[in-house]
Amino acid sequence: MATKKKQIFSTTSKNSGSMLPWLGIAAIVILLDQVTKIAITKTFQLGDSRPITSFFNLVLAYNPGAAFSFLSDQGGWQRYFFTGIGVVAVGFMAYLLRRHAGQRMFCWALALIMGGAIGNVIDRVLYGHVIDFLDFHLAGWGHFPAFNIADSAITVGAVLFIFDELRRVNKN
Repeated sequence: MATKKKQIFSTTSKNSGSMLPWLGIAAIVILLDQVTKIAITKTFQLGDSRPITSFFNLVLAYNPGAAFSFLSDQGGWQRYFFTGIGVVAVGFMAYLLRRHAGQRMFCWALALIMGGAIGNVIDRVLYGHVIDFLDFHLAGWGHFPAFNIADSAITVGAVLFIFDELRRVNKN
């Protein structure tokens, strides 16, 4: 298993040309994100919360802003602004995937971030807000802002990207 894990996350690949596997990973993230959001919106009303564990709830929340509800209280212009940023970012990530398709860790990071960005852009275009439903909390310490599968993929991708850069710096 350790060899398989090392192979999946190695810095380079023998077949360095195709970006298709990375687009496939992004597509899986988009699919999981959209299916879970549809399931939550069919099951919950806005503001509903269902405790799952002592530290985790499922909720239905709408975020018209960005991370941590940044600019959510604006007049609606932020929908187009964040959609535009998402589209430009996805285009740049596609370029990077094509150019660096053989760098596995880097491309894993980009594919996860790309899938998450597209998942949230879909919400902004269709609904004018992002659908969030994962609510973690600590008793007495309040709640972390609700998030979704797309946000989770973006976060994991960012961590992988930082890890990849640290490995690259340490090699040189």
